[in-house]
Amino acid sequence: MITAAQIKGHFRKLGFIKPLYRHWGLCFAIILGVTPGVKASDALPLDQLTLPPGFQISIYAEVTNPRQLALDDQGVLYAGSRRAGLVHAIADRDQDGYAETVKVIAKGLTMPSGIAIKDNQLYVAAVDTIYQTGPLDQVLLQALPLTPVFAQLPKDKHHGWKFIDFGPDGLLYIPVGAPCNVCLSDNPVYASIQTLDLSVEAKALMPFAQGVRNSVGFTWHPETQALWFTDNGRDLMGDDTPACELNIASTRGLHFGYPFRHGIAVMDPDFGDRAPDQTFTPPALELDPHVAPLGIAFATAAQFPAQYRNQLFIAEHGSWNRSAAAGHTGHRITIARGRADTLQAEVFIEGWLQDNKAWGRPADLLFHPDGSLLIADDLANVIYRVTYDVSIADAAPQLPMGPS
Repeated sequence: MITAAQIKGHFRKLGFIKPLYRHWGLCFAIILGVTPGVKASDALPLDQLTLPPGFQISIYAEVTNPRQLALDDQGVLYAGSRRAGLVHAIADRDQDGYAETVKVIAKGLTMPSGIAIKDNQLYVAAVDTIYQTGPLDQVLLQALPLTPVFAQLPKDKHHGWKFIDFGPDGLLYIPVGAPCNVCLSDNPVYASIQTLDLSVEAKALMPFAQGVRNSVGFTWHPETQALWFTDNGRDLMGDDTPACELNIASTRGLHFGYPFRHGIAVMDPDFGDRAPDQTFTPPALELDPHVAPLGIAFATAAQFPAQYRNQLFIAEHGSWNRSAAAGHTGHRITIARGRADTLQAEVFIEGWLQDNKAWGRPADLLFHPDGSLLIADDLANVIYRVTYDVSIADAAPQLPMGPS
C-alpha cells in the first residue's frame, strides 16, 4: 500500500513548491484513503527564499529549536538547542531527503546548544558542564545516559551557550563568551576560545585565542587547518557599527581586540583608551553590523559546483535590536569567498526576513556526505536541506550574486 510519507517524498523529489506539493499530496492521500499528518513546516513560505540558479531548498526535518548540528558515522544527525533544553537525534532512514525519525535523547538541560562527536560518542555543552554519552550505535533504539566529564566552565547565561567541536589536534574547542555586552573581566577565561584535553585525568582549560566577544561558530580550513570563527559584535553603539567578524587563528595565543577594538579599526568608547600594549589580530572579513554570524562550514562535497569548493558558508542569525527606521540585517546565508587575505562576502540564500519581520533564523550549517547542505533554523523549528541540480541551473537565467 502506498503511504502518505511515500507521496510526500515523491513530491519533494519532483521539486514542486511547497503550496502545490501540499494541496496535491492531500488530494492523493484522500483518494488512497490515507489521513496525512498536519506538519507545522507546511506553513513555511519556502517560495520566499532566493537561491542561486540550480539550488533547491526543502524541509529535511522538524526539530524544536535546533542549534548546532553534528553527524555520526551511521548517518544519524544530532541537534542541540538553546531555549528548549533538548538534544535530538534525527534520521532519514529511507534516504528520500526527509528525516522521518526525530527522537529526543536528552532533556532538561540548560541551553545545550553545543554538540560534537568523537570516537562514536556525543558530547554536549550545557553552559558550565560538558557531558558525554556512551556509544551511539543504538541511539534510536535505547536511552543514552549523559555523564559529566568537565564541570568547571562559568555558569553565566549571558553569552553562556556554547558551540563546541574537536579540532585536528584532538582537543575540544570551547568558546567562552563575555558575560555582558561589553566589559573587561578579571577572569581571562571570558571572551576567549579555550581548549580541553579530555584524554587526561587532570582536565584543565587552556587559552587558544583571547579578545573574542562571543563566538558561536567555528571550523578548520580543509587545507591549512587554521581555525576560522565568527564573532558577534557589541551592541549599543548604533545601528551601523561595529561590524560583526569572521576571524582566522592560524596559531595559539592571538588576541582579536575585544573589548578594546571592534572590527578593523573601531575603538570602544569605554575601553579603547585602556588597550594593552600588544598587537591585535584584525578580522579576516568584516560582516555587516548586528547580523549575528553563528555556524560556518566549508563546502568540500562534490555535489556543489566547483566554484563553491573550499568556500566558507556563514549562517547569519540576524539582528534583534536595530531601530525600526534602520531595519533588520542578516537572517540569511552568506559566503566568504576568496583567499584568506582577499575575502569578500556575498549572499547565498535570503528571504527569511520579509517586511522587516523574520520567519526564520539560520543558526548552523553542516555539509552532509551526500553533498547537500543542512541548515538549522531555531525560529522556524526546522532543518533545511539544500541541493544542486545542474539541469535546473542550465535552464535558469544566470543572475549575478550580489554582495552582502
